[in-house]
Amino acid sequence: MSGKPVLCKLSIVLLAVSALTSCNGRRAASARIAPAPAPLVAAVPKFNADSAMSYLAAQCAFGPRVPNTRAHADCAAWLAAQFDRMGIRNLTQGFETVTFDNTKLQCYNIIGSINPDCEKRIIVCSHWDSRPWADQDPDPANRNVPVMAANDGASGVSVILELARLMQQQPPQIGVDLIFLDAEDWGPGDNYKGRHKEEYWGLGTQYWANRARKDNYNARYAILLDMVGGKGARFPQEQYSVHYAKNTVDKVWSTAQRLGYGSLFPTVQGMYVTDDHTFINRIAGIPAIDIVPCVPAQDGEASFGPTWHTVSDDFEHIDPKVIEAVGNILADVIYNERP
Repeated sequence: MSGKPVLCKLSIVLLAVSALTSCNGRRAASARIAPAPAPLVAAVPKFNADSAMSYLAAQCAFGPRVPNTRAHADCAAWLAAQFDRMGIRNLTQGFETVTFDNTKLQCYNIIGSINPDCEKRIIVCSHWDSRPWADQDPDPANRNVPVMAANDGASGVSVILELARLMQQQPPQIGVDLIFLDAEDWGPGDNYKGRHKEEYWGLGTQYWANRARKDNYNARYAILLDMVGGKGARFPQEQYSVHYAKNTVDKVWSTAQRLGYGSLFPTVQGMYVTDDHTFINRIAGIPAIDIVPCVPAQDGEASFGPTWHTVSDDFEHIDPKVIEAVGNILADVIYNERP
């Protein structure tokens, strides 16, 4: 469904004052040209954390959104319906893929486009699927239970949906593609005996990135949101992001500092994380960063917080203040982007 048309570039109107004619019919010696007014800079709308939390709760109400389940299919339809309800042009990429354990999945990438006719574009994305087993849970009895994925999936989606609502009401000056990526989290756990490969993860992103490359789609940069609502979260600078898209890392983290969120976004080195942005960088060739709460653990491995891949990744462990901070930072970045 198409959104209302929006002009992507501000027009600059020159007010020319006609040559003045004197009472006896003589023209003035020269015409006076008023200076061109500076382009108006739209105020950045305030991100509504309560609205974002309602989107998060709605996703959790479906239950774990594990591919090949009714909850997953119903949530996919709901996500597309949110874009429809807002009047945002959207596309659902339906595709089949095969996982590391040879499970065939029916998957859906859902893409909404703000200012779809704008040539200059950026991407904000998140995976929306749930992990099929809580293999990091401290209780062995829970390790085959699906994860609710309130943080690891739904939090990023909730931020994007609220940004979509704001942008449809007050369009930015550029095009923004909002992408919900599927099948990110069906990767092997610690007990998998086979050789680990990066491509076992981010299956929906690999499908999207290959299509984008074939279609010659491009964007200035992409921002991936992953686990952006956990209590006690901190977001150091993920190192693949720094390697591929340092300018965008600097843009986002300096915005966080300016807005007073420096404690949440410390300008310190994080870990290297294989995530959806890995394939956006390598396959689509679009500079992409990952906002992810990844810090070194005592054993040198990555730590994503105490609820990661456990049954405790539920609504009760979400902090709306973290959601609000990430949303305000992203809104400021988007509305300060120029054609």
